[in-house]
Amino acid sequence: MSSNDDQDDLKPSATPGYKPTGATKTADEYAKLDAEDESLARWKASLGITPGVSSGDTSGPRVTVLTLELDSPTLPAGKKLVFNLKDSAMMAEIKKNPITIKEGVEYNVRITFKVNHSIISGVRYIQLVKRAGIKVDKLEQMLGSYGPHPQGEPYTKNFEVEESPSGLVARSGSYSVRSRVVDDDGEVYADWDWSFKLAKEW
Repeated sequence: MSSNDDQDDLKPSATPGYKPTGATKTADEYAKLDAEDESLARWKASLGITPGVSSGDTSGPRVTVLTLELDSPTLPAGKKLVFNLKDSAMMAEIKKNPITIKEGVEYNVRITFKVNHSIISGVRYIQLVKRAGIKVDKLEQMLGSYGPHPQGEPYTKNFEVEESPSGLVARSGSYSVRSRVVDDDGEVYADWDWSFKLAKEW
């Protein structure tokens, strides 16, 4: 898969009216802005932005993507398809040895991430699927707006339910996937390759 050929497909869709943020503020700086506005204070609190919340080390990435999971009610009991993005051996394995996904079933993608500092907005998950070098599918999902979790916990986002392709043609060969987490400013927080094949059973 040529990474240069994919760059346009991996750019997030433009958000109408969005203007680049310029210098970012810490969560504590945002918490102190317009502190007298009660409704704004409630909205900021829903994002985890409260006065005195530590923003932690601001030199690293604002977002760390921890796991990607494929979930389906049809998975056998006890079976999970969870990719730990911090496990380089696992990521290398799923890139060269396709995981098996059952054909014609409903599934959804779940992503777990941690906001390390600052506020994130316009962050999206983009998934580009190719077969024999030809693009066959693209998924773009908004993560939403978040601040650092008050207890430092990760966030989990479940995406809309999709259905896996089915049929003899769909089952022949494997699919290569490029996944990326990126914001409206073009900052890439995670970018990885993996592969899958379709079969009659998980």
